[in-house]
Parts: sequence; structure tokens; C-alpha cells
Amino acid sequence: MTIELVVFDCDGVLFRSERANIAFYNEVLRLAGEPPLDDWGLAACHALSSAQLFERYYGDRPEHLARLRRIAQEIDYSPFYPLMEPQENLREVLGNVRRRYRTAMATNRGKTTRGVLDYFGLWPFFELAVGVADVPRPKPHPDMLLKCLEHFGVTSEQAVYVGDQVSDAEAAHAAGLRFIAVGSVNAASDACIDALSDLESALSRL
Repeated sequence: MTIELVVFDCDGVLFRSERANIAFYNEVLRLAGEPPLDDWGLAACHALSSAQLFERYYGDRPEHLARLRRIAQEIDYSPFYPLMEPQENLREVLGNVRRRYRTAMATNRGKTTRGVLDYFGLWPFFELAVGVADVPRPKPHPDMLLKCLEHFGVTSEQAVYVGDQVSDAEAAHAAGLRFIAVGSVNAASDACIDALSDLESALSRL
């Protein structure tokens, strides 16, 4: 069936966000009087929502967990946006995709889901942005992708999700979407691309 909707993950797909993610979480932990991310956290913070990450660390300390979540919600994210690096030719790629398909972003980000599009001026390339605050469950659950399908009135066979994590692939498969993996993702995909600039070619082959 013809693809009508392309849904993008944010971090690792539209942006190289490692420095921003690490700096944000370490600042939250610093304000809470906790040590910075360990090796596990340094890897996991690019795939998990903040709620998921803090649950893994402090799920056995409910009061402390609630404090960390409150700090994460209240912290000003503006110093971290400049640490996000747009992928090469991002606006050109999005513009080309937007001319042929409807587009959305679905990310495990919370309050910055729309903020990142505001800061980088990317709203002309997206009709919808869905984050963890908009659905009951984050990825790898399919909730945000199902919300995209409902919003656009398309079937799962008419949509594709572009992601860079196993959780992205799991969410896509659970929602019935085709999945395009950016980089090396240890999960089943319908296409795998090395860079976002290869996306148009991959879409044309689905």
C-alpha cells in the first residue's frame, strides 16, 4: 500500500543529541544532589524518556523519584538546545519529504517535544508532534504512533516510522507501521539507512 505518512523520531534521527541529553540529565542529578550518569545511564538516556530513566535508577525510592521528576519538569531546557546538532542537510531532507508525504514527529521527549521544533524553526516541516505527555505510555509502547494514525486518518499500512533505537522498532511493529532504521539498530526493519539524507531513496523502495 502507498505510503502517505512519515513519522520521525527526534533524537538520533533529526538531531545528534548526545551532548544535550547527557548535560540535561547530569544537571537534574546535580540539583538533586546525586552523582552524574554512570555508563549505563550514558547509553540509556538517548533511548528512554526521563520518567523511564529515573524509574530505573530510583524506582525503589518513591519520594526521591518524585523529586527528580519534579526537577526535570521545572528545569529550564533553553541552555541545552544549542547542544543539539541538526543532522546534515536536515531542512532540505525534510522539505523534500514534506512535498510528497504528510509528516509527524513522535518522540519520548516530554515538555520539549514542541519546544525543539520551535527553537530550530522546524514547524513548517511537520503537521503534528507527539511526546510522552500526549499519550498514556512512552515507546516502546505504540501509543504515540497510534495517535498519529488517528490524527491523520490513515491506516498502519500507509505509514512508516523512522527511528534509531530498538524501542523505536518495537513501537513501530506494535502499531503495525513499517520501520526505517537510521544507523545500526539491532531490530527488524523494512529498510536501513546510514544517514537521513538517504531517506528519500529508502521511502521510494517501500
